[in-house]
Parts: sequence; structure tokens; C-alpha cells
Amino acid sequence: QVQLVESGGGLVQAGGSLRLSCAASGFVFSIYTMAWYRQAPRKQRELVALITSGGRTHYADSVKGRFTISRDNVKNTVFLQMNSLKLEDTAVYYCNLPQNGVNYWGQGTQVTVSS
Repeated sequence: QVQLVESGGGLVQAGGSLRLSCAASGFVFSIYTMAWYRQAPRKQRELVALITSGGRTHYADSVKGRFTISRDNVKNTVFLQMNSLKLEDTAVYYCNLPQNGVNYWGQGTQVTVSS
């Protein structure tokens, strides 16, 4: 079955960087779009970035120029490089697979940005 396992979250000071990873299994990783979402306390889950099977990317306006999504189709892993982190980036970050009308989610990884 589909499994998505995130890692790399943590506590970082404003202006710092973190790299999130999502290890995927149970499906043919290379042919699917993958995405990162986040959910801050008392807010709705929102799309952060996505990457298609062909490597095209899309970013939320709030992270453009600071975050970079990438994928390794050999290691079945999707990454989110986060630079110049801001307090408002604090959230639980989720890896997402949209597959045939069904959304699969990882367990999430907490990112906390401190001043």
C-alpha cells in the first residue's frame, strides 16, 4: 500500500534553513505528481509546492523564491528545501500524493521557526 514518510522537521531560527524529505513506497513514484502541504494552528491545510512527473514545479506565492521542491526518482523521495524561513512558516508539513482522485498523506513533520 501507499506509504509516505516525512522527515527533516525541527526548530530553526528565523532566516535559517531546513530540508524536508518524504520517502515514498507502494506505488510507481516516478509517474505521479507529488506535493507538500502545511497546516498551521487554527488554519486550513494549504498547498506549499508541487512537482510533476516531468519535473515542472508550482509554488504558493508565500514561499516563492525561498522554497525549492525536488524529487529523486531513483530513491523514490521528494524534498522541500526551505531557506530564509519566517515565523509564519511554522506549521506541520505534509507530503501528499494525489492519485486517481484519492489524496494520500504522510504523518507530517513539525517545523517551528523562532525569533
